[in-house]
Amino acid sequence: MSGSAIPFRVRLAASGLDGVTLLVIPAMVLILALFVYPFSYGLILSFHPKDGSFLGNYGHFFSDPFLYGTIYTTLALALPVTLLNLVAAVPVAFRIRRMRHQRLITTILVLPITLGTVLVAEGMLNYFGPQGWFIRTLSILGLGSPASIKLVHNYWGVFLSLVITGFPFTFLLTLSYVSGIDVALENAAATLGARSAARFRTIFLPLLAPGLAITFCLSFVQAYSVFPSAVLLGAPAGPTRVISIAAYEAAFEQYDYSLASAIAMVMGAVQLVVVVGVLMSRSLFYRGPAAGAKG
Repeated sequence: MSGSAIPFRVRLAASGLDGVTLLVIPAMVLILALFVYPFSYGLILSFHPKDGSFLGNYGHFFSDPFLYGTIYTTLALALPVTLLNLVAAVPVAFRIRRMRHQRLITTILVLPITLGTVLVAEGMLNYFGPQGWFIRTLSILGLGSPASIKLVHNYWGVFLSLVITGFPFTFLLTLSYVSGIDVALENAAATLGARSAARFRTIFLPLLAPGLAITFCLSFVQAYSVFPSAVLLGAPAGPTRVISIAAYEAAFEQYDYSLASAIAMVMGAVQLVVVVGVLMSRSLFYRGPAAGAKG
């Protein structure tokens, strides 16, 4: 059969462009339209400040403590929250994977995801506010007063909100990695006399390290982009003035979209540094596959 007689579909398949591969095209177009183009446009815009200098926006950002201080403020929220959620998710995932009603309990634990950050913030204001149920209960029990206990409009209000909304996401990812480890490995170690702490340290932790690193990165990016919680439950002009608030103020209060784009680029760069650092460090624990597969 001559080359011209070969159907076009067969020739595409021979070159690796079969029907399944072509299904990737809509996703690629979507990524280009919703991520690559806006990112490229924002990056170029950040190098065109109002004063006309090439790096004027970045120079202004890093010369103003009120601006570059938002990096440390956001890290002071995102890193502890991510670590706490990860540390809490691991034992919970190990316990739930052996429970009979795993699906029901998992559904209950992930409910905060369905509420959204604004609804969670509203509930926290009604519960942890000066006249909320929690503070009033403590006052009745003589454990404190509304003036001495403040859990909203400060650092701890935003911290608790990020824990509530971030834990379900971290837990689901952790549970998927924990469930992927063959129980026979643990049983074999237990038969050989290894205690639970030794089994976790020598079997589970090396197998979970790659997955936990990815979970940490995704949870960190989610926490680092905090905005509604920092405004509704924090002090946006003070202790919880995170970098997303600085970008919002530059764009919609100062109408300086070039500076806002530069702040967004700095925000993305900080996230990238943390993510790359975590992913590179995971090789210190384990160099094999992402998880110990069953069977």
